[in-house]
Amino acid sequence: MKKGIVMEGGAMRGLFTCGVLDVLMENGVTFDGAIGVSAGATFGCNLKSGQIGRAYRYNKKYCSDPRYHSIRSLITTGDIYNVPFCYDELPYKLDKWDIEAFEKSPMEFYCVATDIETGKPVYHKCETGKKEDIVWIQASASMPLVSRPVHIDGGVYLDGGISDSIPLKFMEDQGYDDILVIETQPIDYVKEPQKYMPLVRFSLRKYPNMIKCMQERYLMYNQEKKYIRHQEELGKVRVIRPKEPLNISAVEKDPKEITRVYELGRAAGSEYLSR
Repeated sequence: MKKGIVMEGGAMRGLFTCGVLDVLMENGVTFDGAIGVSAGATFGCNLKSGQIGRAYRYNKKYCSDPRYHSIRSLITTGDIYNVPFCYDELPYKLDKWDIEAFEKSPMEFYCVATDIETGKPVYHKCETGKKEDIVWIQASASMPLVSRPVHIDGGVYLDGGISDSIPLKFMEDQGYDDILVIETQPIDYVKEPQKYMPLVRFSLRKYPNMIKCMQERYLMYNQEKKYIRHQEELGKVRVIRPKEPLNISAVEKDPKEITRVYELGRAAGSEYLSR
C-alpha cells in the first residue's frame, strides 16, 4: 500500500493547507508521495523537507512587504509575486528551505504546471530541491494575467491549476492507493466560468490551446471535485477541506488573516486526526 497526499492550490487559501500539514507533521504522519498544485506546491514542498511552520512563518512575516508581492512588482516585472525575492532571496537567505533534508527524504514530491503551447498538465518530480525544482515550483504557481510564463528546457509554463487543479487521478495512476486530498474550497463549491476571458484571449493570443484550457477550466475543476466526492463516498480516499469559504485575498497583506486561515487548517487537521 502506497500512502499519498494531494494538495490543491488557491494562492493564499494555501495557508489552510499549511495548517493541516503542520498538524500532520507534528503528529508523525508520513506519506510515500505527494503532489502539490500552485500554492499546494510552494507551501507543500515543506512536507518533504519536514519544516514545520515554515510556510506560515514567512507568509505572516512578509505578507505586507512589497518585496514579496505588490502591484508595483506586477507593473515593473510582470509578476505580482516578485520572482527574485520569492524564489531566491526568501528560500536561500531569509527563511531557508532545507534542501539537504528535502533531497534525503524518501517521499516522492511532484508539482504540476501547464504547458501553454498544448494547454496540458505536465508533472515534474522534484528530487533535489535545487534550482531546477525551484523553477518548476515557480511555474506551478505562476498565475495567469499576473505572472509571466516560465521557460524551462525549451518549454513555456503557467499555473498547474489551470489544467489539473486537484490531481487525484494522477496519484492513483502512480500506484498510490491510500490517498489524502487537501482541498481549499468547501464541499459544495462550484467554479464559475472565467470572468476575464477577454483579457486572457488578448494576453495569450499566441497560444490558442491555452486559451481553450482556461475557457474550459471550470468544467475540469467541477468534474474533479465531483470525482473526489465520489471516491470519498466509496471510502477510497480521505478528504480534508474547509467547512466554509476561506475568503482570503490572493495577495493578502493582513497578518491576522494569514493566521486566521492557517488556524482553520490546523483545526481541520486536528479534527481529522481525532477521527
